[in-house]
Amino acid sequence: MKKELILIYGGRSGEHEVSLRSAASVFNHLDKSRYDVTLMAVSKDGLWYVQDNPSDICGTLPVLMEKERLVSLLPMQGLSCRGEIIKPYAIFPLIHGTFGEDGTLQGLMEMCGFPYVGATTGGSYLGMDKEMAKIIWQHHQIDIIPFRTVRRYGYDGAARESIHEQLITELGLPLFVKPSTAGSSVGVSRVDSKEQLEAALLFALQFDTKAIVETAVKGKEVECSVIGNHETEAYTPGEVAPTHAFYDYEAKYLDPDGAALIIPADIEGETALELRSIARKAYEALDLRGFARVDFFVEESGRIILNEVNTIPGFTNISMFSMMCEVGGLPYPAMLDRLIELAREQYAERSALKFSLK
Repeated sequence: MKKELILIYGGRSGEHEVSLRSAASVFNHLDKSRYDVTLMAVSKDGLWYVQDNPSDICGTLPVLMEKERLVSLLPMQGLSCRGEIIKPYAIFPLIHGTFGEDGTLQGLMEMCGFPYVGATTGGSYLGMDKEMAKIIWQHHQIDIIPFRTVRRYGYDGAARESIHEQLITELGLPLFVKPSTAGSSVGVSRVDSKEQLEAALLFALQFDTKAIVETAVKGKEVECSVIGNHETEAYTPGEVAPTHAFYDYEAKYLDPDGAALIIPADIEGETALELRSIARKAYEALDLRGFARVDFFVEESGRIILNEVNTIPGFTNISMFSMMCEVGGLPYPAMLDRLIELAREQYAERSALKFSLK
């Protein structure tokens, strides 16, 4: 008997269009002899709609927002559309960024009692909040980029100049400024002079109530795929060589020539082994589940500096996560099967817990 799988994609974040591409790629690689796949799109205004299952997809999925396609959630039972209840074997969330990757969607699925692929509510939040992730990694003595946090509250006209002076004194120039909890490269600016700092902070603080300010690091941008719940495996690292000023949103997802992707990464064998070990340590420190992509800088000296983690990385045709798994011996369809079974494993573990004394 086929297993009922729901792909949820789209969403309210600035990565909506990327999500449509990721979902198309996952749909194309799923073994249809094993799964009955229901496509479920979340519109930019947050409404859920069941979609058609196309036989042939080229690059992206549509979002059909017809009233009769609207979905109702039935906690502990399933999802309802057109009078039919869909009881999922697992839900595969492919919504990148805010309201998909930050723990909000995961919390909703926990409340409804649905098995889902990927990090839990808490792990998703920690992975999304760069400040909290860095604090935890520091506690675990993982080498990270020097940073400071600037909060919107208190960043007013009177305080700005002293804040700018302190940031440059402590971190130097150039700097990168980014929202603490926005998705991939959204709201990010490079700052090469003091005069650019205010505009960069105001830009980042449009997307979050706090911004991270980091020292710019010179080195190779290297990524590593990690899969697992309690027992984790890190796959062959890959290197990103951006053709843009830095690996921004356009280079990651929209421009097919935005970066050269080199797998395996052009680093020493011992460095690659150490990087895989640190990737697993960083993943486990945030108590992640299912899968994540862990991003690093590797300096010319061989020093490895942890950058960030992405708990729902891109699955598009120019995304690194699946390609690193493939080179590491785990083909795309088998990788998807593994993630779905990890979701069921996590669901069984959670279902065995008591939530009441009676």
